[in-house]
Amino acid sequence: MSEKREISRRTFLNYALMGTGGFLAAGMITPMIRFAVDPLLKASSGSDKVAVGSIDEFGPEPKRVDFKVHTKDGWYESDSTLAAWVTKNENGEITALSPICKHLGCTVDWNTNPSFPNEYFCPCHGGRYTITGQHIIGTPPTKSLDLYETEVKDGKLYLGKIKPNPLPGVTG
Repeated sequence: MSEKREISRRTFLNYALMGTGGFLAAGMITPMIRFAVDPLLKASSGSDKVAVGSIDEFGPEPKRVDFKVHTKDGWYESDSTLAAWVTKNENGEITALSPICKHLGCTVDWNTNPSFPNEYFCPCHGGRYTITGQHIIGTPPTKSLDLYETEVKDGKLYLGKIKPNPLPGVTG
């Protein structure tokens, strides 16, 4: 004995309106989800290292190089100008230091203060660093200058991402 259950007009209209509302909501939400996820689906283009010059241009005296990096953050793309202090020691090892002071983010310069020759000096609060980027204990910075990843390829120096300098502070 099966009973035939009839649906009321009110229940039918309720189901129809909920279905229509769900369909319209899905139509509005789908483009929003696509907008949020789209940058993740696109492949990254370009290299993560930038050529800054011939390896022969660098020596034991720090040389400042300025270079442009193309940055893509979601939908926003920009070109930023960065700088590095590059040295090459007698063994041919390259060190590329960020010029940003670890105290308050000012820019350090090489050998500009006559009281502290052959040091990186931060004019903002008197921060001092050695040629290898080690912070000099007793000055405001508490960390050494950051390093750039380096790669030599076909006689050119390439700089990559910034990483923390593992060298401890020294007494000056």
